[in-house]
Amino acid sequence: MSIAVANQYAKALLDVVTKPGSEVEPEAVLEQLNRFREALDVSQELKEVLMTPAIGADQKLKALNGIAKLLGLSPVVVNFLLLVKDRRRIPLTGDICMMFREQMDQRLGILRAQVESARAMDAGAQETLAGRLRDATGKKVDLDFKVNEELVGGATVTIGSTVYDGSVRGQLEGLRRRLTSES
Repeated sequence: MSIAVANQYAKALLDVVTKPGSEVEPEAVLEQLNRFREALDVSQELKEVLMTPAIGADQKLKALNGIAKLLGLSPVVVNFLLLVKDRRRIPLTGDICMMFREQMDQRLGILRAQVESARAMDAGAQETLAGRLRDATGKKVDLDFKVNEELVGGATVTIGSTVYDGSVRGQLEGLRRRLTSES
């Protein structure tokens, strides 16, 4: 249920920031929402002020405006967070961020992928891989690179629930399966 509610809030915010003439880009809104979520995660005091019913609306407003100023949040994001606060949905901030990112990616044609390689990939190899994925999918690609020394060599690419295994470990495992099935 909370994901469905978070999805509605995320959709409404995305509709506002993707309208022509919007003062802020969707990517900037996502970054600002994540900064607020992180502040909420690390500050028990902020969480208590914004989520405790016993604390008055004026104090909540003052706290939210203060943290917004410290984090450099745009007026659009501040107004959105005020709405979320007024509707007592602050606990859904993490889910709203997640749903906003998913909807933004879908609407803007962004494909996010995780790449694990045995060694750090240089910038040229990263751009080559990104280009191949762009050509194959027809979408803008945002890659997150990590080193996984267990791969021995090569790389794996995970897009959603699909894993493309080009690692030496994966090739050896495939060879092992073929050899044991032929026996």
